[in-house]
Amino acid sequence: METPLHSHPAPLREIVERYRMTFSRRGFAFSVFISLGFLFVGWWVNYFAIVFATEHASNSVTDIVLSNIPVFDVDLLFVYGTFVYAAFGIITILAHPKRLPFAFKAVAVFWIIRSAFTILTHFAPDTQYVSDFGPAITHMFFGADLFFSAHTGMPFLGALAFWRVKGIRATYLVGSVYFAIIVLLGHLHYSIDVVSAFFITYTIFHIATWLFPKEWELFNSDISAPGI
Repeated sequence: METPLHSHPAPLREIVERYRMTFSRRGFAFSVFISLGFLFVGWWVNYFAIVFATEHASNSVTDIVLSNIPVFDVDLLFVYGTFVYAAFGIITILAHPKRLPFAFKAVAVFWIIRSAFTILTHFAPDTQYVSDFGPAITHMFFGADLFFSAHTGMPFLGALAFWRVKGIRATYLVGSVYFAIIVLLGHLHYSIDVVSAFFITYTIFHIATWLFPKEWELFNSDISAPGI
């Protein structure tokens, strides 16, 4: 079993050795390249799905949760929380290169499937949220791509992938619940967007493991250690 980086006497040297050993495997570098390309395709499809949904958004609708709570200013919690969990996700994946192929492909599948849902129905958000971070952040985080909540689903996807690593799993689960609460308080998503994210993401994870069994086996190999 590998020694987790947080308890390793020389973590930087361990990371270098992991990359040296893993990339020395025949075909691994090509696998990472293909996976990265797949990830960019997922991002590209998602971007145009957001644009399409935002341009075709109709009216807002009533919601059992949003109709009964005021709109809270969640700018700082939402935007900075996103950056924090994005950084955490990058660290947990890059800590070992063996995780790259499956992680890239699973995230790509997530974005592609979410994009399919996004372009089907085009409700407007419950409120036109104006971010203090300016038009760039507002366009990136506050579009009309409502179903389903990526901020809820993406950390949950991380939790499923790292289910055998208690600390990482718990951190991702906390993030998923955190964003579920934040987007509802800010009226950024309807309650159905949040609740459905857990069920759809669970299915996406199993689709990814079915589509990419070798990448999943490599990702999950020797992952019972209590850290990264």
